[in-house]
Amino acid sequence: MSQWGLFSYKRQPIKADHPYYPLGVSIPDYVPNGLPLSRSLPLFGTLVGAVVAAAFYFSGRRSGASSRRRVRPVDRFAASWFALCGFLHIAFEGYYLLHRTNISGMNTLFAQLWKEYALSDSRYLTSDVFTVCVETITVFAWGPLSLLTLFCIFTSHPSRHLFQTVVCVAHLYGVALYYGTNWAEQRLHNVSYSRPETLYFWVYYVGFNAPWVVVPFVLLADSYKQVVKAFRALHEKETRPVRAVQEKESRQRSK
Repeated sequence: MSQWGLFSYKRQPIKADHPYYPLGVSIPDYVPNGLPLSRSLPLFGTLVGAVVAAAFYFSGRRSGASSRRRVRPVDRFAASWFALCGFLHIAFEGYYLLHRTNISGMNTLFAQLWKEYALSDSRYLTSDVFTVCVETITVFAWGPLSLLTLFCIFTSHPSRHLFQTVVCVAHLYGVALYYGTNWAEQRLHNVSYSRPETLYFWVYYVGFNAPWVVVPFVLLADSYKQVVKAFRALHEKETRPVRAVQEKESRQRSK
């Protein structure tokens, strides 16, 4: 109860026709999801699972000269990962980018999943400038590069670790910006884009994005080892004739 002079009034809660935070944020033409999550999530999981399983399977069936090379478990894991990234970046995030202005009123499978995820970050339903810019780069740069890296893994192309490093660093940088801008808004402006429930903040917002923090570090470590190994072998190959000449001269002087 607040008071001003002789008059008093009761604070009224902000009313909204949607469940998103911050309270009162404008989301025009919002339509609730028509499918329960128990149906939409398995459908999406089937799509994702098919993509990942196909990449894992074909990464172990190399042909030609590359078939003589041993397929490491980390290579098959990387193939599955970049197939997943390519699918999500181009198909799923590309769908968001294409329909970002009216996705809140749509009820397709992808639209419903975006509206569900937006409970943890409503910026996806408000055409937030940062979100749109990041997603544009992701769709048109990191998605195709993920598929190019996948192709390099399939063919054992020498440039595989170059592209793998670029995409991994891009993912780490993107997640840092994504988490950082949200954190700054909350700390500096007291604005939260996520509902406070554990499911939406810790599972959706933190958990669903965490793999793009952990996996890039794992793959960057592997790329580092492979690049160092290759340069060490090259160095030994280049210095071997020199060492042979030096050893021959040393033997001649000792006679």
